[in-house]
Parts: sequence; C-alpha cells; structure tokens
Amino acid sequence: MIEVQNVSKLYEMPGEAVRVLDGIDLQVGAGETAAVVGPSGSGKTTLLNLLGALDRPSEGKILVGGRDLASFDEEQAASFRNQALGFVFQHHHLLPQCTLLENVVLPRLAGGWEESEEETAARAEALLSEVGLQDRLTHFPYQLSGGERLRTALARALVNEPRLLLADEPTGSLDQETTGVVADLLEELNMQKGVTLVVVTHNVALARRMQNYYELRGGKLEKQ
Repeated sequence: MIEVQNVSKLYEMPGEAVRVLDGIDLQVGAGETAAVVGPSGSGKTTLLNLLGALDRPSEGKILVGGRDLASFDEEQAASFRNQALGFVFQHHHLLPQCTLLENVVLPRLAGGWEESEEETAARAEALLSEVGLQDRLTHFPYQLSGGERLRTALARALVNEPRLLLADEPTGSLDQETTGVVADLLEELNMQKGVTLVVVTHNVALARRMQNYYELRGGKLEKQ
C-alpha cells in the first residue's frame, strides 16, 4: 500500500536549509498498521503530510497504492485525498456549528459521490453507531468529551471508505483510560474494514499496539 523510497524533506530558512527527513524508507502493506514515534519537531507530521499528498518530498519517491504522489496536480491530489485517504487530526477540526451527523457527512458531499442524501445519512449514522455514538447524532462538538470528539473524527475519516487512514497524534489530548479505548477501536476498525493505518504519536504504548513500530529521530527512521 505504501512505499517510501529514500525520501528527504528540506525547508529553506534564511541562510540555511533545514533537513527534517533524511533519506528515509518505509513500507506498509495493505491492511497493515504502523506507528511512528519521535520527539516534538522530529518530522512526524511532515511525514504524514507527505503520505497524504499535502506536501511533496524534496528528494525521493512516495507510492501509495502504486501511484506516485509527485505525479499529481492539485486537483488530482485533492481527489486522491477525498477518495483514497482518511485523516484524523490531533485537534479533530470538527465544525462547531454542525451536528455530529453533519460533520461525518461533509466529506461525502465534498467528493461528489453519486448517492442520495438518504444513503449518505444512513452511511454516516452506521459509522457513528460503530464508534458508539448512536445516541449523539444531533449533538454538537462542544457537547462531547475529548474521546467522543475523536470517535466522531474517526467516523468522518471513514465515511468515504478509504484504503488508507492517517492519524496525527490521535490520543494526544486524552487520558490513559480513554487512550486505551481509542486504541481498541483503531484495532477493531482495522480488522473489520481492512483499512491500512499509519499513526504518528508520542505515545509509545499506543505505538506498540500497531503491527509495525518505527522511531523517527534526527531525520532518520528506524524500525523498533
């Protein structure tokens, strides 16, 4: 599913070029789970942005599902993100003026998928039920706990049935007990839906629950 080949990422700063990623390689098979840990500023989010076609490598190649991400123009990259990827962000980015159901439906509407409003709503309701939020459909994000907001973000990320799910510090703001619940849910969704999962996190306990566990430090990626 994912093949990262000798990828580097440099950012031009006044008088210097900062190399955040330095010739890394990564392979994640279809349906597998992988975690990347590392200190703040190590490039974890940069790597995730590259995998999600939100940024381009300075050197090297990234293939997802056999497609070279560098070959995409802006429209193709946007279509790829909507149809093939699911994103879960640390701060969730739920729209505060929308109910849970409306938040989960939005990516489906943005992609121009050919189905009725009733079918889209039923799809979103089913996902919210899968993550245990069937009684919260008409609630707003401010009415939820941090764990419930994260579960809503997971449902939204899965609404377009992506092949790949990317999660950036998904448990960063959660307590230990809720983190365990979310880890269980991620494993369950992976097994049930066969979605490939890549998580970047500070949480070593969460990382060790993934099938593959890597550490990013000094621009280098090493399997643990």
